[in-house]
Amino acid sequence: MNTSPTTYAVFMRHGDYAQPPGVPSAWLPHPLTDKGREQASAAADKLRELVAAHGAELCPRVHCSSLLRAVETARGVMSALGRDVGGVVETPDLMERGLGSLANLSVSEIEAVARRDPRVGELPTGWKSASRFRLPYAGAESLLEAGARVAAYADGVMRAVAASADRTHAVLFVGHGAAFRHAAVALGVLELGRVPELSMHHCEPILFERRPDARWRHAAGTWKVRAESSGGGD
Repeated sequence: MNTSPTTYAVFMRHGDYAQPPGVPSAWLPHPLTDKGREQASAAADKLRELVAAHGAELCPRVHCSSLLRAVETARGVMSALGRDVGGVVETPDLMERGLGSLANLSVSEIEAVARRDPRVGELPTGWKSASRFRLPYAGAESLLEAGARVAAYADGVMRAVAASADRTHAVLFVGHGAAFRHAAVALGVLELGRVPELSMHHCEPILFERRPDARWRHAAGTWKVRAESSGGGD
């Protein structure tokens, strides 16, 4: 019989950051705004209360996307908790959906590139938020592919924690809204059809239980309901 303790994963979207207008979040390199830094600091108390309410102990290591906005958020939360920021583990596996060779171009620029390319032409309407769509350029991912990458990393970390833990632990993952939503689909805790209507609040923790049988469930915290189901980015 599997006697591994229950473990919890906390998904937290980064704080508000300096995103240029009209540019998909993707792999943008920009830092948090002052508002974003305040959100990261304020998230510490919410995280502490959420973890304690489920009888868990927060792991000293926090895993975050390598993108600056996620790294600064993770470090801000750790500092507010009075913990060593050396416990922040940066990984590209938690990054947002990549746009490959079209990274950091605006939506209109991306569409213009495709339009001028005789192999591609007009991109489909709503391509940016279509879960299965992948830009036909080197290095690009679909949202579902990014979600599967994030899910595989998170599940691997949780599996290792469960194997070595003798009590209930919670692990914080700091990353990006679209990648986390699609990771939740891959982990079986969110239906794909609901993804377009949901987002994530900045720095608001969502708690998932990883059971000893390796199944996941949504335990606490709320998704952000979109005013309109049109966006698909971070």
